[in-house]
Amino acid sequence: MAQRLLDAGCVLATAPKQADCIIVNTCSFIQAATEESIEAIFEMCELPHVEQGRAKVIVAGCMPSRYGDELEESLKEIDTFVPCSKEDDIVAIVESLFPGRLGAIASSKLSVSPSVYVKISDGCDRFCSFCTIPFIRGRYHSYSLESIDAEVQNAVDAHAREIVLIAQDTGRWGEDFAQAQDLSQLVGFLAEKYPSTWFRIMYVQPEGVSDALLDVIAQHENVASYLDIPFQHANKDILKAMNRKGSGSEYLSLIKHIRNRVPGVTLRTTLIAGFPGESEDDFDELCSFVEDAELDYVGVFAYSREEGTRAAKLPDQLDEEEKQYRARRLRDIADAISAGRISQRIGKEMDVLVEGREEDGQLFGRALCQAPDVDGVVYLSSGEVGSIVHVTIADTLMYEMEAE
Repeated sequence: MAQRLLDAGCVLATAPKQADCIIVNTCSFIQAATEESIEAIFEMCELPHVEQGRAKVIVAGCMPSRYGDELEESLKEIDTFVPCSKEDDIVAIVESLFPGRLGAIASSKLSVSPSVYVKISDGCDRFCSFCTIPFIRGRYHSYSLESIDAEVQNAVDAHAREIVLIAQDTGRWGEDFAQAQDLSQLVGFLAEKYPSTWFRIMYVQPEGVSDALLDVIAQHENVASYLDIPFQHANKDILKAMNRKGSGSEYLSLIKHIRNRVPGVTLRTTLIAGFPGESEDDFDELCSFVEDAELDYVGVFAYSREEGTRAAKLPDQLDEEEKQYRARRLRDIADAISAGRISQRIGKEMDVLVEGREEDGQLFGRALCQAPDVDGVVYLSSGEVGSIVHVTIADTLMYEMEAE
Protein backbone atom coordinates (compact mmCIF):
# COMPACT_ATOMS: atom_id res chain seq x y z
CA MET A 1 0.00 0.00 0.00
CA ALA A 2 2.82 2.38 0.87
CA GLN A 3 4.59 1.84 -2.45
CA ARG A 4 1.35 2.27 -4.42
CA LEU A 5 0.76 5.60 -2.67
CA LEU A 6 4.33 6.72 -3.36
CA ASP A 7 3.85 5.85 -7.02
CA ALA A 8 0.70 8.00 -7.01
CA GLY A 9 2.59 11.05 -5.79
CA CYS A 10 2.18 10.80 -2.02
CA VAL A 11 5.02 11.44 0.40
CA LEU A 12 5.53 9.29 3.46
CA ALA A 13 5.43 11.27 6.70
CA THR A 14 8.13 10.57 9.26
CA ALA A 15 5.60 10.51 12.13
CA PRO A 16 1.78 10.25 12.41
CA LYS A 17 1.52 13.79 13.78
CA GLN A 18 2.88 15.09 10.47
CA ALA A 19 0.54 13.09 8.23
CA ASP A 20 -2.56 14.21 6.33
CA CYS A 21 -3.69 10.60 6.21
CA ILE A 22 -2.92 7.80 8.67
CA ILE A 23 -3.46 4.15 7.68
CA VAL A 24 -3.66 1.72 10.59
CA ASN A 25 -3.10 -1.79 9.20
CA THR A 26 -4.72 -4.20 11.64
CA CYS A 27 -4.55 -7.82 12.77
CA SER A 28 -7.46 -9.72 14.30
CA PHE A 29 -6.23 -13.31 14.28
CA ILE A 30 -6.85 -13.59 18.02
CA GLN A 31 -8.52 -11.33 20.56
CA ALA A 32 -5.21 -9.99 21.90
CA ALA A 33 -4.23 -8.83 18.40
CA THR A 34 -7.61 -7.17 17.92
CA GLU A 35 -7.23 -5.32 21.22
CA GLU A 36 -3.75 -4.16 20.24
CA SER A 37 -5.08 -2.92 16.90
CA ILE A 38 -7.90 -1.02 18.62
CA GLU A 39 -5.39 0.64 20.94
CA ALA A 40 -3.38 1.79 17.92
CA ILE A 41 -6.53 3.13 16.24
CA PHE A 42 -7.56 5.13 19.33
CA GLU A 43 -4.01 6.45 19.72
CA MET A 44 -4.16 7.85 16.19
CA CYS A 45 -7.68 9.26 16.63
CA GLU A 46 -6.55 11.16 19.73
CA LEU A 47 -3.81 13.04 17.87
CA PRO A 48 -4.69 16.79 17.94
CA HIS A 49 -4.75 17.28 14.18
CA VAL A 50 -6.99 14.24 13.77
CA GLU A 51 -9.40 15.42 16.47
CA GLN A 52 -9.50 18.82 14.76
CA GLY A 53 -10.41 17.24 11.43
CA ARG A 54 -7.18 18.19 9.67
CA ALA A 55 -6.15 14.56 9.07
CA LYS A 56 -7.96 11.40 7.99
CA VAL A 57 -7.67 7.94 9.54
CA ILE A 58 -8.08 4.76 7.51
CA VAL A 59 -8.37 1.35 9.15
CA ALA A 60 -7.13 -1.43 6.87
CA GLY A 61 -6.43 -5.14 7.00
CA CYS A 62 -7.91 -7.97 8.98
CA MET A 63 -10.26 -6.11 11.34
CA PRO A 64 -12.42 -4.69 8.52
CA SER A 65 -12.35 -8.10 6.82
CA ARG A 66 -13.46 -9.92 9.95
CA TYR A 67 -15.95 -7.48 11.47
CA GLY A 68 -17.24 -5.52 8.46
CA ASP A 69 -20.29 -3.34 9.12
CA GLU A 70 -20.09 -4.02 12.85
CA LEU A 71 -16.73 -2.24 12.94
CA GLU A 72 -18.07 0.77 11.05
CA GLU A 73 -20.91 1.07 13.57
CA SER A 74 -18.58 1.00 16.56
CA LEU A 75 -15.80 3.25 15.18
CA LYS A 76 -17.65 6.28 13.83
CA GLU A 77 -14.53 8.46 13.99
CA ILE A 78 -12.80 6.48 11.22
CA ASP A 79 -13.00 8.00 7.74
CA THR A 80 -13.03 4.73 5.83
CA PHE A 81 -12.31 1.02 6.20
CA VAL A 82 -10.23 -1.08 3.80
CA PRO A 83 -10.57 -4.88 4.10
CA CYS A 84 -7.76 -7.13 2.90
CA SER A 85 -9.50 -7.68 -0.44
CA LYS A 86 -9.44 -3.93 -1.19
CA GLU A 87 -5.85 -3.11 -0.23
CA ASP A 88 -4.82 -2.94 -3.91
CA ASP A 89 -7.32 -0.09 -4.32
CA ILE A 90 -5.64 2.09 -1.69
CA VAL A 91 -4.76 4.88 -4.16
CA ALA A 92 -8.37 5.32 -5.31
CA ILE A 93 -9.51 5.21 -1.68
CA VAL A 94 -7.09 7.95 -0.60
CA GLU A 95 -7.97 10.03 -3.69
CA SER A 96 -11.64 9.88 -2.70
CA LEU A 97 -10.72 11.37 0.69
CA PHE A 98 -8.43 14.03 -0.81
CA PRO A 99 -9.90 15.07 -4.20
CA GLY A 100 -7.28 16.69 -6.39
CA ARG A 101 -4.52 16.37 -3.81
CA LEU A 102 -2.56 13.47 -5.28
CA GLY A 103 -0.10 14.93 -7.75
CA ALA A 104 2.64 14.04 -10.16
CA ILE A 105 5.47 14.10 -7.65
CA ALA A 106 8.24 11.76 -8.76
CA SER A 107 7.79 8.55 -6.83
CA SER A 108 10.52 6.98 -4.75
CA LYS A 109 11.12 3.47 -3.58
CA LEU A 110 10.47 2.40 -0.03
CA SER A 111 13.64 1.89 1.93
CA VAL A 112 13.87 -1.77 2.91
CA SER A 113 15.52 -3.48 5.83
CA PRO A 114 18.24 -6.09 5.26
CA SER A 115 15.52 -8.74 5.72
CA VAL A 116 12.28 -8.62 3.73
CA TYR A 117 9.09 -10.69 3.90
CA VAL A 118 7.70 -11.92 0.58
CA LYS A 119 4.25 -13.48 0.55
CA ILE A 120 3.86 -16.51 -1.74
CA SER A 121 0.15 -17.22 -1.24
CA ASP A 122 -2.87 -15.99 0.69
CA GLY A 123 -5.84 -17.53 2.41
CA CYS A 124 -6.30 -21.00 3.87
CA ASP A 125 -8.56 -24.00 3.25
CA ARG A 126 -7.75 -25.96 6.39
CA PHE A 127 -10.45 -24.50 8.63
CA CYS A 128 -8.78 -25.45 11.90
CA SER A 129 -11.54 -25.20 14.48
CA PHE A 130 -9.75 -22.48 16.51
CA CYS A 131 -8.72 -20.29 13.58
CA THR A 132 -10.27 -17.20 11.99
CA ILE A 133 -7.91 -16.90 9.01
CA PRO A 134 -10.15 -18.54 6.37
CA PHE A 135 -12.92 -16.08 7.30
CA ILE A 136 -10.54 -13.12 7.16
CA ARG A 137 -8.26 -13.95 4.24
CA GLY A 138 -10.52 -16.20 2.17
CA ARG A 139 -9.76 -19.44 0.38
CA TYR A 140 -6.22 -20.52 -0.43
CA HIS A 141 -4.61 -19.20 -3.60
CA SER A 142 -0.97 -19.26 -4.66
CA TYR A 143 0.81 -16.26 -6.15
CA SER A 144 2.53 -16.94 -9.46
CA LEU A 145 6.23 -17.68 -9.60
CA GLU A 146 6.63 -14.65 -11.86
CA SER A 147 5.04 -12.25 -9.36
CA ILE A 148 7.05 -13.70 -6.46
CA ASP A 149 10.25 -13.47 -8.48
CA ALA A 150 9.50 -9.84 -9.35
CA GLU A 151 8.98 -8.96 -5.69
CA VAL A 152 12.20 -10.74 -4.72
CA GLN A 153 14.05 -8.90 -7.49
CA ASN A 154 12.74 -5.55 -6.25
CA ALA A 155 13.86 -6.35 -2.70
CA VAL A 156 17.30 -7.49 -3.85
CA ASP A 157 17.66 -4.36 -5.99
CA ALA A 158 16.87 -2.35 -2.83
CA HIS A 159 19.77 -4.16 -1.09
CA ALA A 160 17.82 -6.73 0.92
CA ARG A 161 20.09 -9.62 1.91
CA GLU A 162 17.46 -12.04 3.26
CA ILE A 163 14.06 -12.99 1.84
CA VAL A 164 11.60 -14.61 4.23
CA LEU A 165 8.93 -16.56 2.33
CA ILE A 166 5.61 -16.43 4.16
CA ALA A 167 1.96 -17.42 3.78
CA GLN A 168 -0.70 -18.90 5.98
CA ASP A 169 0.32 -22.31 4.56
CA THR A 170 3.57 -22.12 2.58
CA GLY A 171 3.80 -25.88 2.02
CA ARG A 172 0.81 -25.85 -0.33
CA TRP A 173 2.30 -23.35 -2.76
CA GLY A 174 1.64 -24.22 -6.40
CA GLU A 175 -0.78 -27.09 -5.94
CA ASP A 176 -3.69 -24.95 -7.19
CA PHE A 177 -2.06 -24.07 -10.52
CA ALA A 178 -3.35 -25.59 -13.77
CA GLN A 179 0.03 -27.28 -14.00
CA ALA A 180 0.82 -28.05 -10.38
CA GLN A 181 4.12 -26.91 -8.90
CA ASP A 182 5.46 -27.26 -5.38
CA LEU A 183 7.38 -25.29 -2.78
CA SER A 184 10.64 -27.12 -3.44
CA GLN A 185 10.59 -25.91 -7.06
CA LEU A 186 9.98 -22.32 -6.00
CA VAL A 187 12.72 -22.32 -3.35
CA GLY A 188 15.20 -24.05 -5.64
CA PHE A 189 14.53 -21.56 -8.43
CA LEU A 190 14.98 -18.55 -6.16
CA ALA A 191 18.07 -19.93 -4.42
CA GLU A 192 19.81 -20.54 -7.73
CA LYS A 193 18.78 -17.23 -9.32
CA TYR A 194 19.88 -15.19 -6.28
CA PRO A 195 22.91 -17.07 -4.90
CA SER A 196 24.05 -14.15 -2.70
CA THR A 197 20.65 -13.80 -1.01
CA TRP A 198 19.50 -15.78 2.02
CA PHE A 199 16.10 -17.49 1.78
CA ARG A 200 14.03 -18.63 4.73
CA ILE A 201 10.73 -20.54 4.76
CA MET A 202 8.12 -19.97 7.47
CA TYR A 203 4.77 -21.61 8.36
CA VAL A 204 5.08 -25.04 6.73
CA GLN A 205 2.30 -27.29 8.02
CA PRO A 206 3.45 -30.86 8.90
CA GLU A 207 1.87 -32.25 5.72
CA GLY A 208 3.90 -29.80 3.63
CA VAL A 209 7.30 -31.10 4.76
CA SER A 210 8.28 -33.20 1.74
CA ASP A 211 11.58 -34.91 1.01
CA ALA A 212 11.91 -32.72 -2.08
CA LEU A 213 11.71 -29.62 0.11
CA LEU A 214 14.17 -31.02 2.65
CA ASP A 215 16.61 -31.85 -0.15
CA VAL A 216 16.41 -28.30 -1.55
CA ILE A 217 17.16 -26.92 1.92
CA ALA A 218 20.08 -29.30 2.39
CA GLN A 219 21.55 -28.65 -1.06
CA HIS A 220 21.60 -24.82 -1.04
CA GLU A 221 23.86 -22.95 1.35
CA ASN A 222 21.80 -19.77 0.92
CA VAL A 223 18.57 -21.49 2.05
CA ALA A 224 18.34 -21.47 5.83
CA SER A 225 18.38 -24.92 7.38
CA TYR A 226 15.35 -23.82 9.31
CA LEU A 227 11.72 -24.94 9.41
CA ASP A 228 8.81 -23.42 11.28
CA ILE A 229 6.19 -26.19 11.61
CA PRO A 230 3.05 -25.33 13.63
CA PHE A 231 2.18 -28.59 15.39
CA GLN A 232 -0.34 -26.84 17.73
CA HIS A 233 -0.69 -29.90 20.03
CA ALA A 234 0.48 -33.48 20.52
CA ASN A 235 -2.62 -35.32 21.73
CA LYS A 236 -4.39 -37.08 18.86
CA ASP A 237 -7.91 -36.39 20.17
CA ILE A 238 -7.20 -32.71 20.76
CA LEU A 239 -5.71 -32.42 17.28
CA LYS A 240 -8.83 -34.05 15.85
CA ALA A 241 -10.99 -31.54 17.74
CA MET A 242 -8.80 -28.83 16.20
CA ASN A 243 -9.63 -30.33 12.76
CA ARG A 244 -5.96 -31.21 12.32
CA LYS A 245 -4.20 -34.45 11.48
CA GLY A 246 -1.37 -36.18 13.30
CA SER A 247 -0.26 -37.12 16.78
CA GLY A 248 2.71 -36.60 19.05
CA SER A 249 4.32 -39.87 17.96
CA GLU A 250 3.88 -39.01 14.28
CA TYR A 251 5.36 -35.57 14.86
CA LEU A 252 8.36 -37.02 16.70
CA SER A 253 8.97 -39.35 13.73
CA LEU A 254 8.76 -36.37 11.37
CA ILE A 255 11.23 -34.38 13.48
CA LYS A 256 13.67 -37.31 13.46
CA HIS A 257 13.31 -37.65 9.69
CA ILE A 258 13.93 -33.92 9.13
CA ARG A 259 17.06 -34.00 11.30
CA ASN A 260 18.38 -37.02 9.42
CA ARG A 261 17.72 -35.39 6.06
CA VAL A 262 18.99 -31.90 7.00
CA PRO A 263 21.80 -32.22 9.57
CA GLY A 264 22.01 -29.21 11.89
CA VAL A 265 18.50 -28.01 11.03
CA THR A 266 16.85 -25.47 13.34
CA LEU A 267 13.21 -26.25 14.20
CA ARG A 268 10.48 -23.96 15.51
CA THR A 269 6.86 -24.70 16.30
CA THR A 270 3.78 -23.10 17.84
CA LEU A 271 1.57 -24.81 20.43
CA ILE A 272 -1.80 -24.03 22.01
CA ALA A 273 -2.38 -24.70 25.70
CA GLY A 274 -5.85 -24.93 27.22
CA PHE A 275 -7.86 -25.96 24.16
CA PRO A 276 -11.48 -26.90 25.01
CA GLY A 277 -11.66 -30.39 26.48
CA GLU A 278 -7.91 -30.56 27.17
CA SER A 279 -7.63 -32.75 30.27
CA GLU A 280 -4.67 -32.69 32.63
CA ASP A 281 -3.47 -35.92 31.01
CA ASP A 282 -3.74 -34.34 27.54
CA PHE A 283 -1.74 -31.36 28.73
CA ASP A 284 0.89 -33.61 30.34
CA GLU A 285 1.20 -35.37 26.99
CA LEU A 286 1.84 -32.02 25.34
CA CYS A 287 4.52 -31.19 27.92
CA SER A 288 6.18 -34.57 27.39
CA PHE A 289 6.16 -33.99 23.64
CA VAL A 290 8.03 -30.70 24.07
CA GLU A 291 10.60 -32.43 26.28
CA ASP A 292 11.05 -35.31 23.83
CA ALA A 293 11.13 -33.19 20.66
CA GLU A 294 13.87 -30.86 21.96
CA LEU A 295 12.94 -28.16 19.50
CA ASP A 296 15.08 -25.04 19.17
CA TYR A 297 12.21 -22.57 19.47
CA VAL A 298 8.62 -22.92 20.65
CA GLY A 299 5.90 -20.29 20.49
CA VAL A 300 3.24 -20.89 23.15
CA PHE A 301 -0.29 -19.47 23.06
CA ALA A 302 -3.06 -19.82 25.59
CA TYR A 303 -6.18 -20.84 23.66
CA SER A 304 -8.17 -17.80 22.56
CA ARG A 305 -11.92 -18.35 22.18
CA GLU A 306 -12.69 -16.62 18.90
CA GLU A 307 -16.21 -15.71 17.88
CA GLY A 308 -17.33 -17.50 14.72
CA THR A 309 -15.02 -20.50 15.08
CA ARG A 310 -16.22 -24.03 15.78
CA ALA A 311 -13.95 -24.36 18.81
CA ALA A 312 -15.73 -21.44 20.47
CA LYS A 313 -18.87 -23.60 20.66
CA LEU A 314 -17.16 -26.73 22.00
CA PRO A 315 -18.04 -27.94 25.51
CA ASP A 316 -15.55 -28.07 28.38
CA GLN A 317 -14.07 -24.62 27.86
CA LEU A 318 -11.27 -23.96 30.38
CA ASP A 319 -11.30 -20.80 32.44
CA GLU A 320 -8.81 -18.07 31.62
CA GLU A 321 -6.71 -18.60 34.74
CA GLU A 322 -6.20 -22.29 33.95
CA LYS A 323 -5.34 -21.58 30.31
CA GLN A 324 -2.76 -19.00 31.33
CA TYR A 325 -1.30 -21.34 33.96
CA ARG A 326 -0.86 -24.12 31.40
CA ALA A 327 0.65 -21.74 28.88
CA ARG A 328 3.20 -20.50 31.45
CA ARG A 329 4.08 -24.04 32.49
CA LEU A 330 4.59 -25.07 28.87
CA ARG A 331 6.56 -21.90 28.22
CA ASP A 332 8.91 -22.68 31.14
CA ILE A 333 9.59 -26.18 29.80
CA ALA A 334 10.22 -24.87 26.29
CA ASP A 335 12.48 -22.06 27.54
CA ALA A 336 14.66 -24.47 29.49
CA ILE A 337 15.11 -26.73 26.46
CA SER A 338 15.72 -23.84 24.06
CA ALA A 339 18.28 -22.20 26.34
CA GLY A 340 20.20 -25.47 26.53
CA ARG A 341 20.18 -25.97 22.76
CA ILE A 342 21.21 -22.38 22.07
CA SER A 343 24.07 -22.59 24.57
CA GLN A 344 25.49 -25.46 22.47
CA ARG A 345 26.28 -22.88 19.78
CA ILE A 346 29.06 -21.36 21.91
CA GLY A 347 32.35 -21.71 20.02
CA LYS A 348 30.67 -22.30 16.67
CA GLU A 349 31.37 -20.16 13.64
CA MET A 350 28.49 -18.76 11.62
CA ASP A 351 27.50 -15.95 9.29
CA VAL A 352 25.40 -13.13 10.71
CA LEU A 353 23.33 -10.58 8.82
CA VAL A 354 23.88 -7.17 10.46
CA GLU A 355 20.43 -5.60 10.97
CA GLY A 356 20.90 -2.43 12.99
CA ARG A 357 21.64 -0.81 16.33
CA GLU A 358 19.66 -0.65 19.54
CA GLU A 359 18.95 2.67 21.28
CA ASP A 360 22.19 2.40 23.24
CA GLY A 361 24.18 1.91 20.04
CA GLN A 362 24.67 -1.86 20.43
CA LEU A 363 25.07 -3.50 17.02
CA PHE A 364 22.98 -6.61 16.38
CA GLY A 365 22.11 -9.08 13.67
CA ARG A 366 20.78 -12.57 13.06
CA ALA A 367 22.27 -15.87 12.01
CA LEU A 368 20.58 -18.34 9.65
CA CYS A 369 19.36 -20.21 12.74
CA GLN A 370 17.30 -17.18 13.84
CA ALA A 371 14.10 -15.98 12.19
CA PRO A 372 13.18 -12.27 12.33
CA ASP A 373 11.33 -10.97 15.38
CA VAL A 374 10.88 -14.28 17.20
CA ASP A 375 14.21 -16.05 17.79
CA GLY A 376 16.43 -13.47 19.45
CA VAL A 377 19.47 -11.74 17.95
CA VAL A 378 23.25 -11.89 17.84
CA TYR A 379 25.07 -8.97 19.49
CA LEU A 380 28.11 -7.86 17.50
CA SER A 381 31.19 -5.76 18.14
CA SER A 382 31.59 -4.56 14.54
CA GLY A 383 30.00 -4.63 11.11
CA GLU A 384 27.99 -2.48 8.71
CA VAL A 385 24.19 -2.66 8.59
CA GLY A 386 23.18 -4.81 5.63
CA SER A 387 26.46 -6.73 5.53
CA ILE A 388 27.00 -10.39 6.38
CA VAL A 389 29.86 -10.97 8.80
CA HIS A 390 31.55 -14.21 9.82
CA VAL A 391 31.69 -14.61 13.60
CA THR A 392 32.36 -17.00 16.45
CA ILE A 393 29.65 -17.31 19.11
CA ALA A 394 31.25 -16.34 22.42
CA ASP A 395 28.30 -16.55 24.81
CA THR A 396 24.54 -16.98 25.02
CA LEU A 397 21.82 -15.78 27.36
CA MET A 398 18.47 -17.52 26.81
CA TYR A 399 17.64 -16.66 23.19
CA GLU A 400 20.33 -14.03 22.62
CA MET A 401 23.89 -14.71 21.45
CA GLU A 402 27.08 -12.68 21.66
CA ALA A 403 29.63 -12.94 18.87
CA GLU A 404 33.25 -12.06 18.19
